[in-house]
Amino acid sequence: MALIVQKYGGSSVADAESIKRVAKRIVDTRRAGHDVVVAVSAMGDTTDELLDLANEVAPIPAPRELDMLLSSGERISMALLAMAIHSMGFEARSFTGSQAGMITDSQHGAARIVDVTPVRLREALDEGAIVIVAGFQGFNRDTRDITTLGRGGSDTTAVALAAALDADVCEIYSDVDGIFTADPRVIPKAQKLDHIGSEEMLELAANGAKVLYIRAVEYARRHGVLIHARSTFSSSEGTYVLGEGMKNPRGAEGAAAMEEPIVAGVATDFGQAKITVAGVPDVPGKAAEIFKIVAKSGANVDMIVQNVSATGRTDISFTVPKADSAAALKALAGEQTEVGFQNLVHDDQIGKLSVVGAGMRTHSGVSAVLFEALSAGGINIEMISTSEIRISVVLRDTDLAEAARTVHTAYGLDGDAEATVHAGTGR
Repeated sequence: MALIVQKYGGSSVADAESIKRVAKRIVDTRRAGHDVVVAVSAMGDTTDELLDLANEVAPIPAPRELDMLLSSGERISMALLAMAIHSMGFEARSFTGSQAGMITDSQHGAARIVDVTPVRLREALDEGAIVIVAGFQGFNRDTRDITTLGRGGSDTTAVALAAALDADVCEIYSDVDGIFTADPRVIPKAQKLDHIGSEEMLELAANGAKVLYIRAVEYARRHGVLIHARSTFSSSEGTYVLGEGMKNPRGAEGAAAMEEPIVAGVATDFGQAKITVAGVPDVPGKAAEIFKIVAKSGANVDMIVQNVSATGRTDISFTVPKADSAAALKALAGEQTEVGFQNLVHDDQIGKLSVVGAGMRTHSGVSAVLFEALSAGGINIEMISTSEIRISVVLRDTDLAEAARTVHTAYGLDGDAEATVHAGTGR
């Protein structure tokens, strides 16, 4: 008997029929002799609808009350899922994040998990029940308030539960069959991977791949949790995310492909904006001033490029998530006189293309393939950033999809048939 943690996203529990389908999968796992703990998201687009409603009644909703509102979506889906399991003749008990012992810091809207004390969950499992937990939410001991974990919080909930309960595997279910060499909605001939290293998965998640969220992958790597990314809509094996020292659970079948590919995948990100601070005095300390201001605004900087100095001034360009760009621009504009730059330029018509692979460490010519493919396609590069196992470039957003297909083909990642996408957006 194994202890299996499963997570189901919003598209997997979008309506009553979907909930019953998920309930059957959970019951089948229990019938196979396994203990089951489930983390569940809000139904469909419930979270977005609740956010829209909050913004209609208050231009800037109070963070504490917003968390109270948003956490209700998962409570609805957990109760309905438990009811569906009961109707199939199996005992199921639903728990909110606080009841499940999900302890967080006090940051509303983006809380981080500081401890998990799953006492009630363990008691329910020992009594033979299937456990259903509301994802995305927790509880702060000091304020005694409900908190939410931010986007991807249900993935993080599932991994944290798997770590605390010492589960054998954490299965993350979505509407695609696993982790692919690229988003199959952008590149139909993307291939499903049997396994991928956690380091590569972190890079893909950080650079636009949506099938797993970066916080969940980070938590899993830190706590030694085996992730199995699967589809709600099929029974086929998905993709295992292997941390350091982990073996592929497929055994000999997976071992045949264990040598690292040069490139594991291509990620695309349409959610970036570029800010150029033009005419910065080319003297020591100015870059530090600029990025301290950006940091205080709460914006997360990704790529940075500084031009060659001309007439004692230079331009510094950097990318941030589109959602952070307005705050960063406002903060910089407020300090223009102090820093001494000439003007700001904002560009939100960009896209980021990233090529990721652990094999880059030991193979030469990887960057040459990327740049030659983009050149052959007539696609201009605006910014470049690299790490040991990643190359990222910024392009025009209108070129991004075609660039991704061209690069995917250039690295020999195309499959023979088109990938199956069952529904929704990859979550």
